[in-house]
Amino acid sequence: MLLLLLRAGQLLRSGRGRWPRPLSAPAGRSGCRLPAPQMQCLSQTGTLKHHKTACYGTLVPSDVTITYRYGLPVVTLMLPSRNERCQFTIKPMLTQVGTFLQDVQKEDSGIERAEAFTTDGNKVPATALMEVLLMNDFKLVINNITYSVQVPVKEKSSSEHAAEAEDVKSLVHRLFVALHLEDHQLRRERELLQKLDHLREELAPLEEMKARIATSADAKTNRLLWLGLALLSTQGGALAWLTWWVYSWDIMEPVTYFITYGSALAFYAYFVLTKQDCVYPDVKDRQFLHYFYRKSRSRHFDVERYNKLKEALAETEESLRRLHQPLHLRLPIHETNED
Repeated sequence: MLLLLLRAGQLLRSGRGRWPRPLSAPAGRSGCRLPAPQMQCLSQTGTLKHHKTACYGTLVPSDVTITYRYGLPVVTLMLPSRNERCQFTIKPMLTQVGTFLQDVQKEDSGIERAEAFTTDGNKVPATALMEVLLMNDFKLVINNITYSVQVPVKEKSSSEHAAEAEDVKSLVHRLFVALHLEDHQLRRERELLQKLDHLREELAPLEEMKARIATSADAKTNRLLWLGLALLSTQGGALAWLTWWVYSWDIMEPVTYFITYGSALAFYAYFVLTKQDCVYPDVKDRQFLHYFYRKSRSRHFDVERYNKLKEALAETEESLRRLHQPLHLRLPIHETNED
């Protein structure tokens, strides 16, 4: 008891008269009279450091606070079982609410429950990002204690600072491109060449089959054209024979009129069915495609897969050509094709 009274006297002298007014208390064994609030402060805090803080009237911060340090939010809270403050630095755009709560529980094994709620009592899901949680004030429940957390307003950077940051980013990008462009081009060229070889290997058997089918379809189309010429020639000879040797022109004139009208009707029917003019080159191409697709089905030739491989081959060759011309790397494709 004597040792306790001596320590209390030392603390009273170190206070340098900061007590608002002395309160009398019963005298101890040593005969000195000690202020009652000083003894009460000692019994509550337990250490001299906390004793001086409480006695001098310093405001104790709330149990959960949020501050910004180097642009990142720092959550400071009191661990219940360890009775000490702990700070958690958060990356709002990467950290989830569930991850933050798990880190808090890992830091103090005495925490059995850690949840976050909005101010109106709705629970914040664990998959939500901390950026969403830090937009407004919220409540943090640790075990059975609810803490009201006020989120401070983050100071926005000025336009000049943002412009300087953009300049720095642009400079770093240019330096990176200047230092790594050659390696990137070599690596990209190797990848394109490998892809080009692979596409050509897949297209080789398809090209052979396609050439055979195209030859057969072209032969059938030519035979059809020659057959049409033969029919027209036969028709003209028959009309001439009937006009000059069998009948007269007075009898054959209506016949030729209806033959001409029937031909015009056939051409109009072709336009109605195909929505194309009856032009001989277009008719030939259409008939060629008809024979080609019919032959492809019979020989199990996948036309769709062949077209996709050809498009991929053309894109790869174009990318390789642009890679060999560094000045065209950033230009649109239609501009490089005009060169």
